[in-house]
Amino acid sequence: MIRSMTAFSRVAATDEQSELVWELRSVNHRYLEAHFRLPEEMRVLEPQIRERLARRLGRGKIDCALRYKSKGTAGRLQINQVLADQVLLAAAKLHQDMPGAEPARVMDVLNWPGILEPVKPDLGPAQQAAVELLEQAIDELVQTREREGGRLQELISARCQSMREQVERARIRVPQVLEQLRERLRNRLAELAAELDPDRLEQEMVMLAQRLDVDEELDRLNTHLDEIDSVLQRQEPVGRRLDFLMQELNREANTLGSKSADSETTAISVEMKVLIEQMREQVQNCE
Repeated sequence: MIRSMTAFSRVAATDEQSELVWELRSVNHRYLEAHFRLPEEMRVLEPQIRERLARRLGRGKIDCALRYKSKGTAGRLQINQVLADQVLLAAAKLHQDMPGAEPARVMDVLNWPGILEPVKPDLGPAQQAAVELLEQAIDELVQTREREGGRLQELISARCQSMREQVERARIRVPQVLEQLRERLRNRLAELAAELDPDRLEQEMVMLAQRLDVDEELDRLNTHLDEIDSVLQRQEPVGRRLDFLMQELNREANTLGSKSADSETTAISVEMKVLIEQMREQVQNCE
């Protein structure tokens, strides 16, 4: 089963300490390429995030956004005790040198720059929770890609079946075209009042049949279509393989068109190329 590269997932988690929200967006890309929007407290997680994405995804451009809000220590302050002791010691020394001066008050000390500082939260639990929540976001992204991939697979399979019908039309048409050419050649010789040499006519028809022979092209088209059906059942990224097969199908369809000797065969070749282009557009989004 194939997977689409276009998908979106969003997961959120809240506890007493933090609020976390992951949003993952993926679009088609030749390789796996990840871009991050992480809060400063979570930037240290980037190597882990890359590793987990690479473990689960084969291709695609992935935009990863994390929103984080700390609740446990928000707004709390603590005293820088070392600095406070230094300020108090300096104030006491000045008071000794200046006995008439007022002693330092508590608020004077607290207002000293750097005495009060915000409590630094323990980010370990929040970072661990973010990594665990990321796995849920990737799970959801993969499931969405698989659902979209199922629809792509149906579209590609349907067009493969249409291609097989066109191949069969072309195969049936070839002997009809040769017979029409044979009759046209007889009529032309009759108009010229030329003596009809049966051996010469057969030689001309053999050479013409060789130039118009498309059995190999039709056989290869069926072989490529069989391979596509097989690839669609693989449990692995198959986008590059399908893209290569689209090129091979297009090559054979072009050859069929170049060997065409009537409008119906030309129309068959054109219809094949339309179907191939429709499949190619879908394949571009396959992982």
